[in-house]
Amino acid sequence: MSVFRASPPYHHGTPAKTGVLLVNLGTPEAPTAEAVKPYLREFLSDPAVVELPRVIWQPLLHLFVLTTRPRRTAEKYAEIWMADGSPLKVHTERQTKLLRGYLGERIKTPLAVEYAMRYGMPAIGEKFDALIAHGCDRILIVPLYPQYAASTVGSTCTAVFRHAAALRRMPALRTVTHFHDHPGYIAALAQSVREHWSRNGRPDLLLMSFHGVPRYTLTKGDPYHCECQKTARLLARELNLAENAYRVCFQSRFGRTEWLKPYTSATLVQLGREQTGRVDVICPGFVSDCLETLEEIAITNKAAFLNAGGGEFHFIPCLNQRDDWMRALSDIVFDNLLGWPAGTPDATAAEAARRRALEMGAKD
Repeated sequence: MSVFRASPPYHHGTPAKTGVLLVNLGTPEAPTAEAVKPYLREFLSDPAVVELPRVIWQPLLHLFVLTTRPRRTAEKYAEIWMADGSPLKVHTERQTKLLRGYLGERIKTPLAVEYAMRYGMPAIGEKFDALIAHGCDRILIVPLYPQYAASTVGSTCTAVFRHAAALRRMPALRTVTHFHDHPGYIAALAQSVREHWSRNGRPDLLLMSFHGVPRYTLTKGDPYHCECQKTARLLARELNLAENAYRVCFQSRFGRTEWLKPYTSATLVQLGREQTGRVDVICPGFVSDCLETLEEIAITNKAAFLNAGGGEFHFIPCLNQRDDWMRALSDIVFDNLLGWPAGTPDATAAEAARRRALEMGAKD
């Protein structure tokens, strides 16, 4: 029995084709406990997400976490579910369609752009195979996380490489590991803040909330914390903010392990107790609005701030389908495709190559 999966038949002289695979975190298919449970099982079973020995973690996951958390999480999803589905999936789908158009203006070689989810559907393997079936022999993987973390970008790349390794004919692969300091990404963030302030006035404090990770990842060499801090510094500089005009904090803590601090929830409660007049929150670690921004920040943490005595709370939406962000994403992809053919395929040369191969005994 072969260790490889079959690849599409090889034809001599076939023009090279490039594929781009955007990958986001994932989402359940519906805001119900029945749909959330398998999604959470897959997500929390990833050893890159929960770095505990499986013999310890799996019983806890199945006996405790998966018996209570799906219902509570489903209720949260129900609060932010869109007419077209989960916000994360809707925004990622729209970004993919727009990126096809933006790249089509710049690259004339055959190009295919798809998206997948690290957990849930559409699965990485499904969309990777779709690009292969489409004739792609070069694929650029673009995890949609601005800052690198082993639990996000690292896990995504591992899943891609594991799937690709089983192909009989593996394509050339490249990965975008981060874009936390990309000028276009920073400029789009800054412009989104300026536009919000032009409509609503300025706050007493801008809170930059990033997704959290366990603190031990920092001491083990994960660059995530440093890249979050750099994003914050660059955004503050772009907005000409004084050091006391913004703060960096971390959200979405899970479990009892210490995570990166300060925690967003605790920070907002403290700001509320100090009777801060107005706080604006932006989440620069997310390029699409999702459960962590729309429910955790814009609903739960807003209520915590107001209930603690805060005056006014504004959530600044993620970049989603902003034109400046889509152009920045196009730049990121384009820069990482450099060196791969980007001109119009020469049909005559391709046919000549095919004929030479046939003359040397190759099968068509």
